Amino acid sequence: MFRRLILAGAAGLLALPAAAQTKWDLPAAYPATNFHSINIQKFADAVKAGSGGKLEIVMHAGGSLFKAPEIKRAVQTGQAPLGEILISNFENEDPIFGLDVVPFLATSFPEAKKLWAAQKASLEKKLASQGMIALFSVPWPPQGLYAKKEINSLADMKGLKFRAYNRGTSRIAEIAGAQPVTIQAAELSQALATGKADSFISSGATGVDSKVWEQLTHFYDTQAWLPKNLVMVNKAAFDKLDAATQKVVRDEAAKAEAAGWAESERLAKGFLETLAKNGMKVQAPSARLAQEYKDLGKRLTDEWLEKAGADGRAVVEAYRKM
Repeated sequence: MFRRLILAGAAGLLALPAAAQTKWDLPAAYPATNFHSINIQKFADAVKAGSGGKLEIVMHAGGSLFKAPEIKRAVQTGQAPLGEILISNFENEDPIFGLDVVPFLATSFPEAKKLWAAQKASLEKKLASQGMIALFSVPWPPQGLYAKKEINSLADMKGLKFRAYNRGTSRIAEIAGAQPVTIQAAELSQALATGKADSFISSGATGVDSKVWEQLTHFYDTQAWLPKNLVMVNKAAFDKLDAATQKVVRDEAAKAEAAGWAESERLAKGFLETLAKNGMKVQAPSARLAQEYKDLGKRLTDEWLEKAGADGRAVVEAYRKM
């Protein structure tokens, strides 16, 4: 009798973890070695530890589970409980998604942080209407221009095959007379190698990830904007967690956001140094190009405000008062 009780108790203990554990897949768009992905993995590890193993988050980097443009829909429909997106990829859904890539609206980490503070409530409201919750957002370093030749003015961009990944980058290509080509980060190396693209605007991190020095020669540190990635969760999936686990997820998300911002800023200079060490000409834009980009920024800001209407104007005005 005593032996049967011990066996029954042991069987019950073995059954508890299996019944209590929840496993979530997290599709991410960037390589596992990218600082965004490393930050997400640390978040996942912290959630598992903090929940006592009740919630395990498995990251699938490099667009291996869903391609970058598919991740938001996957989370929204519950195909993936949570995922990472580049926010500006979805500006066609709502202008609020594209605010952080309006050229020269926010060009430094302190400015980007103020813009995020102004933008966050509107973005959260939009995501809530789609059944999702924003967990944390992390910026890329300031964006610069990559090219296979010297660029001293917008006119020098005419005819280039310009990698576009959202509406803002497509508009820059159109205005400059370049040819916009839609290419996601995971496909960039191949696109450059095959000649599908020969120029683009992105951060030093993207250049290092894709080893762009193998095809391109110039990087202009225009500091045009700081786009952000966002990790978001399906609300129905989140609501199924117990209150203690929900708190762990939110607490670790706040830590991941703070750590991600600090790491992006810390790494920014090093990325440009890596480009230079590998033979790229890393330099500030010419006075003419800088002025043309500022004029372009004003034009695209006006376009964004026209699309976004009163709500968007209120967000920008709040940002400018900070």
